[in-house]
Amino acid sequence: MGVAGSGKTTVGRLLADELGWKFYDADDYHPPANVAKMSRGVPLTDDDRRPWLEILRDLVRDSRARGENAVIACSALKDSYRRQLLPADEQTRLFYLKSDYDTVKQRMANRRGHYMKPELLDSQFAALEEPARVSHLDASRPPDEIVEELRRRLGV
Repeated sequence: MGVAGSGKTTVGRLLADELGWKFYDADDYHPPANVAKMSRGVPLTDDDRRPWLEILRDLVRDSRARGENAVIACSALKDSYRRQLLPADEQTRLFYLKSDYDTVKQRMANRRGHYMKPELLDSQFAALEEPARVSHLDASRPPDEIVEELRRRLGV
């Protein structure tokens, strides 16, 4: 989890590939109205995110029911979102890619073809409630180093 541009998709794909796990990018599950809104540079509200979070909650539940190991890259900015998404158990782990504003702003300015506009970064940091009881990872490190650290913390 983390703000847009923190490296969730890059790190998540690398980790899933290394482990042979399924990868899901939460961005792919936004309803068209959310994508249109963000494409216009308008931040999402909690009401906008509700159906998206429900889809992702079902994705987590269905993956677990199939016995599927998976990595899901998702912003999960607020504690209430995380509580909705994740079951309270030891099987599901949450990791926070923590990054500073300037690093993320530079990354977002350099990426092409994504609906999440750099001008939405302020709203991401405003909505962010940093998780207290999860592993924090320095998102400014190279992705392969982050993946190595994730594997160590997961014991895989």
